[in-house]
Order: sequence, then C-alpha cells, then structure tokens
Amino acid sequence: MGFTDIRYETGGGLARLTLNKPDRLNALSWGTWAEIESAIHRADHDDEVKCVVLTGEGRGFSAGTDLTVQGDGSSWPDRPVRGRQAKYRSRYLGAATVYHCGKPTVAAVNGVAVGAGFSLALACDIRVASEAARFSAIFVKRAIVADTGCTWFLPRLVGMERALELMYTGRMVSAEEALRIGLVSEVVPPDQLQARVTALATEIARGPSLAVELNKRLAHEGLTRGLDEQIELEQFLQQVTLTSEDAAEGRRSFLEKRDPVFQGR
Repeated sequence: MGFTDIRYETGGGLARLTLNKPDRLNALSWGTWAEIESAIHRADHDDEVKCVVLTGEGRGFSAGTDLTVQGDGSSWPDRPVRGRQAKYRSRYLGAATVYHCGKPTVAAVNGVAVGAGFSLALACDIRVASEAARFSAIFVKRAIVADTGCTWFLPRLVGMERALELMYTGRMVSAEEALRIGLVSEVVPPDQLQARVTALATEIARGPSLAVELNKRLAHEGLTRGLDEQIELEQFLQQVTLTSEDAAEGRRSFLEKRDPVFQGR
C-alpha cells in the first residue's frame, strides 16, 4: 500500500519511516497513526529489514495530535487489523505497535516532540536527538490526561518522580536536559543527526539479527518477570541462537581472528 502522511523507504537492512507533514510539524491524525502501524507491520514481516528508523520531515519530529483533521474515521487508512478485532481494538495503540515491533527501533528526533509525538519517540528502543530537539508531555497544558502510552513509557525511562514532574507541569525539556535525565542516549548537531542515526542503525542491522531481536524480547519481557524465570528463559533462547548460521560465523571469525560477517540467519 502507498502512504499519504508518512514516507516508508527500505535499503541496506533498514526501514526508514518519516513523518511527512512538515507544514503541520508532523502532527498526528488517526490516519497518520494507521499508516505508522501499517509501516511497522510491514517492517516486522520483512526479513530484509534489520532495524527501523523513525524521524520527522522538516524542523519538527511531531507536534502531537492533529485535532483539526480527525474526521469520523470513514477516510482513515486501514490498520493491519481485520475482522472482529478491528471493532474493539483501541485506536490509541499506535505507540504500542512501535514498542512491540520485533525489530530494533531508533528515533532520530530532529525537532519538537510533544504530546502524542513525545509518546511516539518514547516508544522507540533508542532516541538520538538533534541539539534543536525539545520534548514535552504537554497534555496537562490542555487539561487532559496523558495518552498514547506516555504514563507507561516515561516512568520506565526517567523514574517515577521525574516522570510525574514532567507530566504535572508539561514543561519543555531541551535536548541537553533530555540527555542528562535519560530521555535520549545521544545529542548531536542538527546537520549530523541523520548520518549519525543511519550509522547506528546500520551497525545494529549488520549484527546477528536473531540474537539482537531476542535480546529485545528478553529485555522487554524481563520488566514483568522474576529473575530466576528470566535466567531460565535466557538459557533456553541461547540454545536457539547457538544453532543459527550467525553463531557458526561468530565462532569461525573468532578462530580466524577476523570480524564476523553476519547474514541474519
């Protein structure tokens, strides 16, 4: 399917999802969320895709929900959900779809990321920010409760006290503060952002994909699992990876004293 609100491009083991409404600072309609979900679903089921990059066109990552063009749903693109499930599935689950993507996800936060756009950035595994990036759980400024997963993501990233302060005030957080409090992993000059994220995503994509994706699954599920059970599952899944072609390549490269060349198998 083609997309209207986003661009979806693949190559070099990467899928790049670009929010493409720069005239509205990439504000998110329900149609945009539907396209995001469909793009993530496509990337998740494409064995050639090893890592997913999310970013925004122009000077903003996303200004949050676009309340001016939501409509009644008749013109929204289809989500990758059909039948009865589509009737009762919450339309707010776009950020959850990103979080649950089996492939590693990296957000290149090029500008403002507020409200639902903030939640979208938080849903990614790694966030690299431009020095021009700014962040806000702005919901309280509109006298509404935070949504699209913000109340779940934020405490897990910055701790409960800091998360509540940000949600209570809705204040804007600079890229430098975001780095200091753990909202992002790295801050770079604006003209270096896309190159840096592409280099990072490519490094991830060149890794042993089975092991990388299982590490993501283990880390996510470990948030709600006991230590002993987690260790047992690590052991079980390690047996899965040990039988892969990449594991054999890892052993050969070690013995041959060279860098491994993984194929994602």
